[in-house]
Amino acid sequence: MDHPISLHTQRLRLRQWRPEDRAPFAALNADPEAMRYFPAPLSRAQSDALADRIEGLIAERGWGFWALECRQSRAFLGFTGLHVPAAELPCSPCVEIGWRLAREHWGWGYASEAASACLAFGFEQLGLGEIVSFTALDNLRSRAVMERLGMVAGAATFEHPAVPLGSPLREHCLYRLSAASWQTR
Repeated sequence: MDHPISLHTQRLRLRQWRPEDRAPFAALNADPEAMRYFPAPLSRAQSDALADRIEGLIAERGWGFWALECRQSRAFLGFTGLHVPAAELPCSPCVEIGWRLAREHWGWGYASEAASACLAFGFEQLGLGEIVSFTALDNLRSRAVMERLGMVAGAATFEHPAVPLGSPLREHCLYRLSAASWQTR
């Protein structure tokens, strides 16, 4: 891609990361409730390194886990976007859709709104045949977003290789959405 893609919805802007996103992203990643379904909250250094990797992937590909901001207030909400997982998963190779929002922005429909724009981009611009999403079994909020998006859970679960053995978060569910299902929604 020549340059990073930005997406827009009625209320949201999905864009390349900026230096001023690092502090609110670190606060989000340090929040135990926001990070409840991840192995551990992140330190500021870990959060900055993650933002740097995400930003670099967007610069390289043109798309990825975009920084998510409110169009009206310009507040940083978290991220939403598409990603090629590095971990070997039952669906690999694949493109996943994911999101992580600061707790004060939960319950406003931002994840679903932003993710819908990402699905449209993935299917209509990138020509993907399928987009997947996955989370720990108990992450009912994210699973509800997946279902609102029209994604369908598989019957089988899997152990996420990046989650430590013995962790109650290791068992994941996998949701899928095909381009054909997207077109007929």
